[in-house]
Amino acid sequence: DGEQIAAGDLLMEINGSAASILSAERVALNFAGRLSGIATLTARFVRETVGTAARITCTRKTTPGLRLVEKQAVIHGGGFNHRFSLSDAILIKDNHIAAAGGIRPVLAAVKARASHMIRTEIEVDRLEQLAEVLNEGGADVVLLDNMDTPTLNEAVTMNAGRLVLEASGNMGLNRVAEVAATGVNYISSGALTHSAPTLDLGLDI
Repeated sequence: DGEQIAAGDLLMEINGSAASILSAERVALNFAGRLSGIATLTARFVRETVGTAARITCTRKTTPGLRLVEKQAVIHGGGFNHRFSLSDAILIKDNHIAAAGGIRPVLAAVKARASHMIRTEIEVDRLEQLAEVLNEGGADVVLLDNMDTPTLNEAVTMNAGRLVLEASGNMGLNRVAEVAATGVNYISSGALTHSAPTLDLGLDI
């Protein structure tokens, strides 16, 4: 697990009857190719962050039934995991803010109900919202959603190291290096699990 491979390398040897091997061939190749593809794409993202403190993390945008192994593949690629489920941390999204009537009331509601042992992250898509979060308190992490690179730079300056910052949204491989250079702590991308190309593997008897 997590080892570097090249075209033509032997990944594994299996023993069994021809019938059992051939009946399981496609499922096994699909499974291994899927997870290897996720690890490979993650490693490419991670390479783009070299020289910065930014960490690459996945999201919950995973294949139904395969979240555990897909998130493990991200780790083997050098990345980190975001929440596994809703119970791992509180993530306040735009719809939560809208339903609660704003940033202040939603943070107050969380503070009144949540255990002090659980971290709270809140999503913002404008610098004005970030300023409000910093002023109100009650959050541990701020998710900077769909911000361009100059705005991310402003957000990092405004934050001044107070809260953990996560950049997310439209986070393709082509943007990772410049986003990492802004000084954000994490870069999350759903593409690691929902858009990773399957590694082309084969089986020979």
